[in-house]
Amino acid sequence: MSKRTKVVWIALALSMGSAVSVLAVAGGGASPTLPTRAIPAAAAVATPASLESAFSTESPLDADRWKAIVIYHSGSPYGNAESIGRRHENLGLQGLGYHFVVGNGSGLPDGAVELGFRWLRQLPGAHATGPYADWYDQHAIGICLVGHGNRRPFTRSQMSRLVSLVRVLSRELDIPPDRIYLHSDIASTDSPGWHFPEASFREQIASGR
Repeated sequence: MSKRTKVVWIALALSMGSAVSVLAVAGGGASPTLPTRAIPAAAAVATPASLESAFSTESPLDADRWKAIVIYHSGSPYGNAESIGRRHENLGLQGLGYHFVVGNGSGLPDGAVELGFRWLRQLPGAHATGPYADWYDQHAIGICLVGHGNRRPFTRSQMSRLVSLVRVLSRELDIPPDRIYLHSDIASTDSPGWHFPEASFREQIASGR
């Protein structure tokens, strides 16, 4: 093979490799792994202030965007950000629709908090339903409790961590108690379920205890 022929073949191979890379970035290749980050359950009990690390996001905190918080259940006894994200992808969403997931000990340690890629990158959610779903997706932080609130209560660690997380978010982002919603407040649904202790939850949020 002549030297000139070798150069041509090398150039062709390089150009094909570049084209494959471009296609992958554009969505023609395998889906990229979307980032998540966990705040361990043990830290919730020992140092509630550890939740402040939730504001160390990949993109700068977009405080002007966030006006409300909406709380959901996963509708399944087992789950974490990855498994719920796969389920959301099967529904046609681009990964996990929630910003945070709080574990119940099945799939994610009891009381552990996972930060989804939408929060880490300060992106709108894909969690709301109802007549004003677009507004809530754009401006509300979606928090999902692993579990099914119509079948059994959430764990004490899970509820304690939820209260702490909501307090930290509402304080940092100046979200008042009347902008902290359950999914059932904004749509025709039971989520987060009949067993969700709404009265106790709202009392703790209002009192700061």
